Amino acid sequence: MTQEELDALLNENVLDATEDEASSNEEKGSQKMETEDFHIDSEENWSPPPPTKEHKVVHQLDDVTKDSEVKATETFDKLELINNAGMDIEDGLAKIDKFVKSQESMLQKLHEKFPDFHTFSQKLEEVEEIKDVIKTLSNAIQDVSNASLEAMDIMQYQDIHRQKIERVINVMRALSRYMSLLFEGRLDDTKRVSSATHIQGDSTENVVNEEDIEALIANFGK
Repeated sequence: MTQEELDALLNENVLDATEDEASSNEEKGSQKMETEDFHIDSEENWSPPPPTKEHKVVHQLDDVTKDSEVKATETFDKLELINNAGMDIEDGLAKIDKFVKSQESMLQKLHEKFPDFHTFSQKLEEVEEIKDVIKTLSNAIQDVSNASLEAMDIMQYQDIHRQKIERVINVMRALSRYMSLLFEGRLDDTKRVSSATHIQGDSTENVVNEEDIEALIANFGK
């Protein structure tokens, strides 16, 4: 990656970050005191974890994007299953409604021909009740189908979040490569002479020995 490409990448993400920061300034202002108090405590009691695999930032962000993509796909599949089942139920209710209407037509003809036969009039009343039930079920299934489609649309946020995380990863990796190049030396570290622990002019009280260094490293990794 050239210096021009790196600068362009950093400028693009700085602009995006500036927009996000402007939209959240109001919320951050109300939490400023609590955040400052937390940082004071954390600086005194918190030390960074060791750079093991489970603590590496980019590894964790990669895992987040991968896991969220898998779960989002599973959620979409379930919502699609619900929507398809709703369509099948609607088709079944349409056939039932068609049959009920045919029975209603037949009962009306029988009732007209035999007006004194009360069974036909009673059956016509039952048909009206069944038609109301079918209408209620049809409306409920339509609500379920609409809700599943709306949920699919809402789930689009996951793809947007994935893109934002990937953009952060790209910036972090670009900065990492840039810093590596910036501090790169002409000599390999294995070919360099070892650094002296004490040189002329140093105060003997401030000299750090090997035991002090090992203790410092051990404490940093806790």
